[in-house]
Amino acid sequence: MAPPSGTTTILPPLDRRAVLKESAYIAIFVFALAFGLVGFKTEDVPGGLEIVTRFGQVFVAALVAFVGRLGMILLREQRPVPVLWGSAAFAAVMLALLIGNLAAPAADLTRYLPFGSVVINWLVTLLAVVFFGRAVWVLRHRSRAVTAGREAVMDRVAARVQRSARVIGPLLLGIAIVFPFLPVADRWLLDIAILVATYIMLGWGLNIVVGLAGLLDLGYVAFYAVGAYSYALLATYFDLGFWVCLPFAGIMAAFAGILLGFPVLRLRGDYLAIVTLGFGEMIRVILLNWYKFTKGPDGISGIPRPSFFGLPFTRNPPDGSESFHSFFGLEYSPLDRIIFLYYLIIALALVTNFFTLRIRKLPVGRAWEALREDETACRSIGINPRNTKLTAFAIGAMFGGFGGSFFATRQGFISPESFTFIESAIILAVVVLGGMGSQIGVAFAAVILIGLPEFFRELQQYRMLAFGAAMVMIMVWRPRGLLAHREPTIRLFPQGPPVKEPKT
Repeated sequence: MAPPSGTTTILPPLDRRAVLKESAYIAIFVFALAFGLVGFKTEDVPGGLEIVTRFGQVFVAALVAFVGRLGMILLREQRPVPVLWGSAAFAAVMLALLIGNLAAPAADLTRYLPFGSVVINWLVTLLAVVFFGRAVWVLRHRSRAVTAGREAVMDRVAARVQRSARVIGPLLLGIAIVFPFLPVADRWLLDIAILVATYIMLGWGLNIVVGLAGLLDLGYVAFYAVGAYSYALLATYFDLGFWVCLPFAGIMAAFAGILLGFPVLRLRGDYLAIVTLGFGEMIRVILLNWYKFTKGPDGISGIPRPSFFGLPFTRNPPDGSESFHSFFGLEYSPLDRIIFLYYLIIALALVTNFFTLRIRKLPVGRAWEALREDETACRSIGINPRNTKLTAFAIGAMFGGFGGSFFATRQGFISPESFTFIESAIILAVVVLGGMGSQIGVAFAAVILIGLPEFFRELQQYRMLAFGAAMVMIMVWRPRGLLAHREPTIRLFPQGPPVKEPKT
């Protein structure tokens, strides 16, 4: 909120030495990282490889880090004027050089740019524009409570989104149902949609453990792997269909969740995270080394594809049975199988969401939330933390197993390399950045973290750089998640606490 007219905001004196010292530490840290990662580059030359040094870009990266940290400190201390003019001038010069180089490539304006990569130069320019916008905001809202005001605004936005989910949800579901038949839908977009829906389902499954029960699980990929291998082995060796193997995959993953739950019953916080991380790596190592059972690093190939109630999506089924297209009198199209997989993962995700929303209102769901808030108080009111943790691990793992079985039937091939720790980290990032306990927040975060990087896959190595930068910006701007607002499952006084009338 801006100060009233006619008043002056008195700011405390700025410790310039401390500001320069903090900025210098950041610059030194960036210099140490960039020296080995950026300072040396190998290039193919006739006769072998040649090491090329890029120490100039290392010094420029350290200088950019110094100036950027200095600008952040000035904004934090409510001194936006230097940041405003500096970022505006820098962004104007960079835009002039970049646009001029696009308009007149023969002029070779790239030699005046700080970095050799055009993508990095555009990112630095975008960062300057962000600093400019932030400086304008701080200049218009000179107040020590800017951060608190921003959190209050975001909480109100999240609350409105949660309340309007009853209208937004069916609308988005209708768009998702008709999406495969839109003119813009092609094989590439359908594959991205299937990938995003898979991570939405996994995020909703992990949200039971992390968001509702408050148990930090870094080994969720283990249940994902158990479900995938359970389906692959049953379908390959026993020739069972997808719909028969799907519940078995969920049961096996739930059993694995119970096995994980027993050793961690007395653990909390960081210790719980370390044990779950070890469990995930242990499952991956077992799959890698048990060659007779899982075929180790060779993986399992030839996994049967799902069928539509026994009707395969192949042109000529090998057993001579009727196919999906011949049964319905349709012309064969390989895209029909992709559309079926799309609707299949949408159905599985909706089942996960419906189950989570319903179980939150049951006693076991309220027990999870009580365990998340305070385990000691949970025990004092008669709730058994052991059973509560086991149910959370088992149910969350079951949905991870369902997602793993879908992954196996979609890919047709699985190996231990598909179930590394990075998968657990991505699923956890979806839950945390979306807002722990928020179903619509998890879906929104999955679209941002999984869907958007796929559109920038052509940037190659810079794609993950943009992914990491987006995560850092979201955690700085909104530490509790994008839509972290959670309505209470039950209210003791829906109309407010009762007011006692004075005795006469």
